[in-house]
Amino acid sequence: MTHPLLDVLLANGRRADRLTHVRTLPPREAVHADWPSWADPSIVGGYRALGVDRPWRHQVEAADAAWSGRHVALATSTGSGKSLGFWLPALSSVRVDTARGVLDAGRIESAVGRGAVLYVCPTKALAADQLASLSRLVDASGARDLRVATCDGDTGFDERSWVRDHADVVLTNPDFLHFSLLPNHQRWARLLRSLRYVVVDEGHAYRGVFGAHVSLVLRRLARLARHYAPRRPGEEPRGLTFVVASATSADPGVTAARLAGVDPHDVVVVADDASPAGSTTFALWEPPEITGYRPPDDAAAPRPDGAPGSDDAFPPDAFPPDAGEPDAHEPGAPGPDDAPDVLVPTDQPEYPRRTATAETADLLADLVAHGARTLAFTRSRRGAETVASATRDHLRRIDPDLARRVAAYRGGYLPEERRELEQAVRSGAVRALATTNALELGVDISGLDAVLIAGWPGTRMSVWQQAGRAGRAGADGFVAFVAREDPLDTYLVHHPEAVFNAPLEATVFDPANPYVLAPHLCAAAAELPVRTDDLTAFGRPADVRSVLDVLVARGALRRRPSGWYWTHPQGAARLTDLRGTGGAPVRVVEAATGRVLGTVDAGSADGQVHDGAVYVHQGETYVIGHLDLTDGVATATRRDVGHGTWSRDVTSITVDDLHERDDSADSGHDGADGQDGAVGQDGAVGADGHDVVNGHGGASARPGNAPADEPRPTTYRRWGPVTWGVGPVEVRSQVVGFQRRRLPDLQVLSDEPLDLPEHVLPTTAVWWSVPDALLDDAAIGPDLAPGALHAAEHAAIGLLPLLATCDRWDLGGVSTALHVDTEQATVFVYDAYPGGAGFAERGYELGATWLRATRDAIDACPCTDGCPACVQSPKCGTFNSPLEKAAAVRLLDAVLAHAPR
Repeated sequence: MTHPLLDVLLANGRRADRLTHVRTLPPREAVHADWPSWADPSIVGGYRALGVDRPWRHQVEAADAAWSGRHVALATSTGSGKSLGFWLPALSSVRVDTARGVLDAGRIESAVGRGAVLYVCPTKALAADQLASLSRLVDASGARDLRVATCDGDTGFDERSWVRDHADVVLTNPDFLHFSLLPNHQRWARLLRSLRYVVVDEGHAYRGVFGAHVSLVLRRLARLARHYAPRRPGEEPRGLTFVVASATSADPGVTAARLAGVDPHDVVVVADDASPAGSTTFALWEPPEITGYRPPDDAAAPRPDGAPGSDDAFPPDAFPPDAGEPDAHEPGAPGPDDAPDVLVPTDQPEYPRRTATAETADLLADLVAHGARTLAFTRSRRGAETVASATRDHLRRIDPDLARRVAAYRGGYLPEERRELEQAVRSGAVRALATTNALELGVDISGLDAVLIAGWPGTRMSVWQQAGRAGRAGADGFVAFVAREDPLDTYLVHHPEAVFNAPLEATVFDPANPYVLAPHLCAAAAELPVRTDDLTAFGRPADVRSVLDVLVARGALRRRPSGWYWTHPQGAARLTDLRGTGGAPVRVVEAATGRVLGTVDAGSADGQVHDGAVYVHQGETYVIGHLDLTDGVATATRRDVGHGTWSRDVTSITVDDLHERDDSADSGHDGADGQDGAVGQDGAVGADGHDVVNGHGGASARPGNAPADEPRPTTYRRWGPVTWGVGPVEVRSQVVGFQRRRLPDLQVLSDEPLDLPEHVLPTTAVWWSVPDALLDDAAIGPDLAPGALHAAEHAAIGLLPLLATCDRWDLGGVSTALHVDTEQATVFVYDAYPGGAGFAERGYELGATWLRATRDAIDACPCTDGCPACVQSPKCGTFNSPLEKAAAVRLLDAVLAHAPR
């Protein structure tokens, strides 16, 4: 029996050819447990008043472990009530301390410090949502003595002072800890002295370099809590209890232990979900071909029914959150979300397919008309606005009231506007939201009937996070994944096993990375001198000491018999930007009124709100009069226009020094996308929305960026005709113009130049270059070379995290059939962080091992032309085109034939 909403989308069979697969996931029965005997009766009463008569088993297992002082990794599905598992022990702890103080107030020997709880999450939106939930619980329980507050960069001075002096539960984000609380720990001594529990929510959002940064922030927090903890003679100070709540992921216990800096054996893993779930019907959907379409004379022109940039090339969750209110893993830094407006490749099929955004708008309109409450996830802010606007246009012909019940939701809206939208969805006033992955995290929106996913979001974990919004609270749900016209999406909708049967990704990050560790050791020393006993808190003592020695040699720290000291007048926290957001967001201001419409990430402003750009906000169009990057303001005028704007950028990579040391004889090395010739560009998406990250990964600041006295010079070695290099490069990206295109047919009206600054990412890359003769020997002619290099680059980026502890999103790549610096066909893989993060150097050191693994992974894959398991990338800037799988294997065989044994 099919789900009734699938019948709605099939439209009596008229769309049956678009459905490629349907999978029904079985329901799950609830397993309840009794309330723990230790739980505070008032808190239990509050939960019961809110409708929780008995908790689910996994909630009690997590709460029991946390109450006993064990660290907990709570990894269950979206909507499974993870918050009860950590709030029940945390709030009960505060209430018990309060009761002791009241009952024995006259006995000095019974004086007990009132416990405190710190809740850390990646976004301000999630903290606000938790505050609202906690406030309802406190009101329902009658526990008026519980004092709960959020504290972040937007909190005013007076309110912040009250939080420091009185709050029992503080909700914040990693950025506030790093930049404010820890450097000013003396002012927060009351909280640190009383701290019992640290709850880290949405733990899967902390991955890659961002995850390493957050892990070290938490270790600094634990060190200061130990410093302030009350001591009794002969006893160790009380330690913190960490609860890491996360979506189901690979190895949640190991990930939680690494994040909190504790022994994995001390972590209790609770991953057996006991919450009820209805059955979920999951459909894979491929938009139809446009059979009446004749390709335009301009090969770069877009297709007629969807704007390039709506079907974006990059997933927004490619990075971590930022301290503002962006999309995806917001808070202050897993970052930017808007994909670049990539022009359609020149090798389009004769009949291109309809875009995912246009198709999703049609499906969303049908679902709304049928009465279904729905979320439509898109991959960019432009995509969310486009889907919402098109859906309203469809519904306006049926019922204007229905059109008013559809809205967009994305980063860049003002906080109060986002809260209003969240409440409108909960109440049913808004029936459908077209959203970025800003709603992928744990904001409590339940009771939804359906979820549409327009384009692969980058990871299976994200897919299941988004899909989990459908059918929450035990109801049946419906999910449809709508494929973009991209080889990766096309592969997935025709190979359902790659969606449903493949394991979830691991959350990978490395707190021991010296590029990340060094600035945090400086920050820790600025907070309190680093003692020998502290070294284990930051990793293996020998490794930590070696980084400290380098920092001393460079003058960043001073070594004294009692420890390592920060002696510089400036603050050490500013040496690193956790999220790499590239600066404060740009405000979009209505020129006539001075009203702030929203914000745009600093790095993406030149591509989104340049002079003359059309800015869309909830269906209303504005034209940008002037972008002032110095003041961070773009002025806009409300105007109904019949066109949209698409920016055009150029990206290149240059080698800083081509004539440095040759280490071909160095026995310590086993040997180790683009421009000029049809090319691949695969960046860790950055704050500018291009293929680079223009923020700070912890490696660019002085003093304390890299664990070396000076940047490593460019180094070369040769494998016969193959040249390997590693060293400083500059990845340059610049918005050089934009087109005005008439809507809806997207006919080009004008091509306008722009004079905007160039974004430069100084970083470290590893590369290998091959001469034409080697390509000829591998039977790779000029027609196959771009695709072979591009495919090899994708696979190499996918395999490097196995050798260098990083996330795929921490890397960028460029491949080209002829590079201006090397004068040969070249594949570059670079660290997507200023100054580098050590990953490219690791690839150089293990070059032969790396390329052999890359070659074997491609060759062993059973697919014919390439798939996500081998050569397709979820973040390719050229829509995974061109790719030549077989030629990539021949190319790697030819290169490895010259590798040292």
